[in-house]
Amino acid sequence: MVAPFWGPTLDCPEPLVLAEFYQRICGGEIAISTESYAELRLGTANLGFQRDLNYRAPTWPDPRVPQQCHLDFKAADLDAEELRVIAAGATKTAVQPHPAVFRVFLDPAGHAFCLTTYGTEAGPPESR
Repeated sequence: MVAPFWGPTLDCPEPLVLAEFYQRICGGEIAISTESYAELRLGTANLGFQRDLNYRAPTWPDPRVPQQCHLDFKAADLDAEELRVIAAGATKTAVQPHPAVFRVFLDPAGHAFCLTTYGTEAGPPESR
C-alpha cells in the first residue's frame, strides 16, 4: 500500500453548513471547522469540505456545469430514507433515472448524491 484512503473533499461556498448537512445524513463527528475548511469524521472514511469563493453548483442533468462526482449512501427503504434526507435539507431532483434502485438528491451546495438499495437486502440480486 502506498497511502490509505482518507475520503473525498467537496468544494462549496460554506464548509460548516455542508458538513452539518452530511452529519445529519450519515452521522459522524465534525472534527475541524474553520472559515475555509470543515471535516466530518465517519470512522472508515472522512468527508472534507473546502471553501471555494468561485464555486458554481453543478447543473445535473444539464451538463453546462458538470457534477464532477457524487456520493452514494446505502438505503434498504428508499421511501423512508428519502423523507429523512429531505428533512435534513436535501432537494429531490426532477430527473430520477432508476427510482426503484436509487434516488437522486442535491445537497445544500448543489452536489448530487444518491440513496441506493445496492449492497442491501432490498437491492438487486447482482449487488448483494
